[in-house]
Amino acid sequence: MIVLQSQAEEIAEANELLADAPAETILRWAVRTYREKLTMATAFGAEGCCILHLLAEIDPNVRTFNLDTGYQFAETLELRERIRERYGIEVEYIRPESTVAEYEAEHGGPLYNIRPDQCCHDRKILPLRQAVVGYDAWISAIRRDQTNHRAVAGVVQWDAKFNLVKINPLLNWTRKDVWSFILKNDIPYNPLHDRGYPSIGCWPCTASVGEGEDERAGRWAGSGKKECGLHVVEVEDGGGI
Repeated sequence: MIVLQSQAEEIAEANELLADAPAETILRWAVRTYREKLTMATAFGAEGCCILHLLAEIDPNVRTFNLDTGYQFAETLELRERIRERYGIEVEYIRPESTVAEYEAEHGGPLYNIRPDQCCHDRKILPLRQAVVGYDAWISAIRRDQTNHRAVAGVVQWDAKFNLVKINPLLNWTRKDVWSFILKNDIPYNPLHDRGYPSIGCWPCTASVGEGEDERAGRWAGSGKKECGLHVVEVEDGGGI
């Protein structure tokens, strides 16, 4: 699917309008603009918990989901229940077609050590493509200062990988902004953050980091890989943003 020129212009205009807007303003615009065609993916990271807190005030009925790869930490799964108890938001699990046991049997063992890109593609990217079918926009919790790919994102952008609009309300936040907001509002968060895990993904590919290290240094540590692929920007020929 190629974004139409008229839609590209609308997205560019919205991005310019909201480029420096507060996260709450961006989310209110998204809810007002896309209504029931708006969804959110969350990995229950600190940033995602901030957005869930805001959505609970703006519109708790926005459909939210988690890509449950089968490799998530027990602490991550438990946080889903704490979010539900606190906000009444029941985050939907989106799972791959095969269980971990089936997937590893198919490939002769786990792929996360030898072909992590394929593992991420099969257990995160493909399920997300299915999860957003029928929606016009999705919310993510990325920050511009996290990786080079995220640095070039827009607050509102066309997501060619998943064929819908992507909205990044925390794009301009810093790690300090996130934790100030969490502490100020007593937002539930993953206890692994207090144990040296600033960024949390699947347990086989997430390690704790030392003091002063980059917050994503524990993701696929030692491999040079920093992204699962969900937030790698793709630009289409003929008008993609």
